[in-house]
Amino acid sequence: MKKLLLVGILLHVSLKVSAVEILEGGSILLSCDFPTDELVRPTVAWIRSDLSPPIVHKLQPEGGQLEDQNRLYRGRTSMKTDALTTGDLSLNLTKLQVSDTGTYTCTVRTSKGELKVTNRELLVKEQFPSWVKHLLVLLVPVLIVSAGLLFYCRHYFMSEYNVEVDSGEKSVLLPCRSRPLLPGDARVEWSDNRYRTVHVYQNGSDQDQFYRNRTKMNKNPLRTGDLSVTLEHPTDEDNNIYTCRVSSREGTILMKKQVQLKVKVPQVEVDSGEESVLLPCRTTVTLPGDARVEWRDRGDRKVHVYENGSDHPGEQNWFYYNRTKMNEDLLRTRDLSLTLEHPTDGDTNIYTCIVSRGKENILMKKRVYLQVKVPQVVVDSEEKSVLLPCRTTFQLSRDAKVEWRDGGDRKVHVYENSSDHPQEQNRFYKNRIKMNEDLLRTGDLSLTLEHPTNEDTNIYTCIVSRGEGNILMKKQVNLRVKVPQVVEVDSGKKFVLLPCRTTVTLPADAKVEWRDRRNRKVRIYENGSEHSEELDQRYRNRTKMNEDLLRTGDLSLTLEHLTDKDTNLYTCSVFSRDGNILMKKQVDLQVKDCQVEVEEGAESVLLPFTTTGLPEDAGVFWWDKDSSRVHFFEKKSSDQHEYQDEHYQNRTNMKEDALKTGDLSLTLKRPTEEDSGEYRCRVKREGELLRAKNIHLKVKAGTVRVQDQPKDIKTSSSSTELSPLIPYQSI
Repeated sequence: MKKLLLVGILLHVSLKVSAVEILEGGSILLSCDFPTDELVRPTVAWIRSDLSPPIVHKLQPEGGQLEDQNRLYRGRTSMKTDALTTGDLSLNLTKLQVSDTGTYTCTVRTSKGELKVTNRELLVKEQFPSWVKHLLVLLVPVLIVSAGLLFYCRHYFMSEYNVEVDSGEKSVLLPCRSRPLLPGDARVEWSDNRYRTVHVYQNGSDQDQFYRNRTKMNKNPLRTGDLSVTLEHPTDEDNNIYTCRVSSREGTILMKKQVQLKVKVPQVEVDSGEESVLLPCRTTVTLPGDARVEWRDRGDRKVHVYENGSDHPGEQNWFYYNRTKMNEDLLRTRDLSLTLEHPTDGDTNIYTCIVSRGKENILMKKRVYLQVKVPQVVVDSEEKSVLLPCRTTFQLSRDAKVEWRDGGDRKVHVYENSSDHPQEQNRFYKNRIKMNEDLLRTGDLSLTLEHPTNEDTNIYTCIVSRGEGNILMKKQVNLRVKVPQVVEVDSGKKFVLLPCRTTVTLPADAKVEWRDRRNRKVRIYENGSEHSEELDQRYRNRTKMNEDLLRTGDLSLTLEHLTDKDTNLYTCSVFSRDGNILMKKQVDLQVKDCQVEVEEGAESVLLPFTTTGLPEDAGVFWWDKDSSRVHFFEKKSSDQHEYQDEHYQNRTNMKEDALKTGDLSLTLKRPTEEDSGEYRCRVKREGELLRAKNIHLKVKAGTVRVQDQPKDIKTSSSSTELSPLIPYQSI
C-alpha cells in the first residue's frame, strides 16, 4: 500500500506508545500533544480501530464533532475547546467500563493526509475480583452473620486512598493495611502508574532509581499487616497513583490497594516590571553548619548555591547571574527564601530548594511555582500604530539607558545619553519606532510601533540600566497583531481577489509591494509600471493589479490559478520615494481542497472539477500524491493512455468534450485503499498554467460522499459552507 506523504512539521513527529491501568467507574485523561496551530484546518480524531465505527471523539474547526461517534462513548468523552489552538489534544474519558479496554489512537488529519500522533493502551479492570462477586451472590444470607468474610473482603471495598501533602514536608505515608499474619514468603511490591518499582519487601534491589534511598517500610510488615510505605522529600514530581500488591510465592495476587498522592506546590504570581519577587522556603528543623542550600529550576539549572557560610556565584547558571539573593544568616533563622530580581516571562518556572549534607544525604526539598504575568496588547494589522506601555515611578538619571528588545533578542529601540541610537536598531524595525522626547523626566518609556503586522506578534522587553550591567528595571509587553481579513476559496477557482484599499491620497512616486509570509515578492508596482522580473518564480504571470491604483487607492491583488500551496499570509506595503512605510495591510488566504470519500469495492468514483473559458488547444494533466501520471487529455489526441502510470491503466476516463464544456472531472474505476491520497489537476497551454485544482480522495468502508467548496469567495472567518449533497464534512 502506498503511504501518505506528509510535509513540513508532520515529518518530525514519531509515534509514542504508553499504557495505563485503572479500575472501572473512574475517569482517565489520555494525553496527546501536537502543534496544530502550524496546520491548515486540521481535524483531530481519537479512534479505536477494533470498533465500528472507530471514532471515539472528533474535533474539527467547522464543528459537528460527534455525528459519527461510536455509541459506546456517547456522553463520556470531551476535549478542551481551545485544543486546535494550544495543541493539547488530550481526551477525557469518564465512567470507565471494562469494555473500554483497548488501544486509543490520536490522529491529526489535514488536506495532506492523516498522521497517527500517539497510541494510548488502556486497561480497565473490575472494581472487585470476579470470585468476590460470585461469592457475594451465593452467600448473601450467610454474609449477614459472617463477619470474618466481610473482614477479608474489606480490602476490596476500601481499595483506594487520597493523600495530600505540602511540598517541603520531610516525608509522606502511603497507607496500606491488611489482616495480620500474612504468609511468611509473601511478596509486597509498591509501584506507580508508570510501572516503576517504588519499594519491594523483601528485595530492595528491584527499586527504580527515581525512588532509590527515599522509601521505608515498618519492620515485620507481614506479621503486623501494616504494609504502608514512607516516601521521603515529596515534590510534585511524585504526584501519582501508587499500587500496593501482595502476592504468594506462586504469584497469586492476595491483595491490591491504590493510593493517589497529591503534593501541593505553593504558587507565587508577580507582574513583569516588579523590582523583585520572593520565592518562600522555610523550615522548622535545625540545620547543621555544613549544610548546603541549592536552588534549581525545572531545567535543573543552578539558580543559587550557598555552602560553608557563603554564596557560590561561580556555580550559578549565567541566566541568573547577579539576580538572586538569600538571607545572610539563613542557617540560624531557617529562612531559605530566594529573592529573584527583575522577573520576566522567561522566569516563569518551578523552582526547587534542596538542603543537603554530603553528596546524597538530602535533608529537605521544597518547590515553588513562579508565574510572571505579562500584560497583553491586541491590535488589528490595519491599524496605523500600536502603543507598548512602560512607565516607572522612580526618577531616572540623565545617564540612564533605555532599551527595547523583542523575544528574539533583537534591538527594537535604543535611547542613551538623551538621544535615540537608530544605528543600533535592528533593520526590521527601522523607521517604525517612536518614544516620548522627555521620557527620563516623565518616566513614560512607552514605545510606539508603526504599521504593525502579524510578524510583529512578540514579547517585547523594556530594559532600563545605568552603567555596565546595572539593571534598574525590566518590564514586558505581549503584543498580538490580528489579521482581520480572511479570504477562503476553492483550489479550482480561476482567481481570487486579495483586498487592499486606502482613503489616503498616495504620492505619484509611491511604491506598492505585495509579499507572502516567507517574504517572497508577489507583485511590485513602482514609477507607473509593474516589475515582473523581480517577482518570485511561483507568482510570475499569475497576478494582476488595477492600472490606476495610486489615484483610486485600490491596491487589491488578483491571484490566478489557485492551488492549496497558495494558502499564505499576504502583506501589501506602500513606501514613499525615500523608503518610509506609508501603509501596511495583511490578508490571510485559505485555499481549500475538495474532499471525496468512497467505499472500497465501489464500481467507480468521480473526482470533480468544472471550470469555464478554456482554449481548445489546452492540455489537462492529472497526477497523484506520488507524482505518478494518472490521466493526460488533449483535444488533438483525446485521452493519452500511453503516458499513464501502470497502476491507472484502463481505470480512468474523461468526457470527450471536456475542454468545450469545462467539465474536467476524472472518473477512477474500481477504487481501492491504495488509491487514497491527493490528486492534482493542472490545465496548461504551451507551458502556461491556466487552471489548477487539488482533490483529496479517501477510500474506506461506507457510502460515497463528495464535498466541494462554495462557488462564491468568502471574505470572512466563518465556518466552511458544505455541499448540500452531504450533511457533514468528511475527515
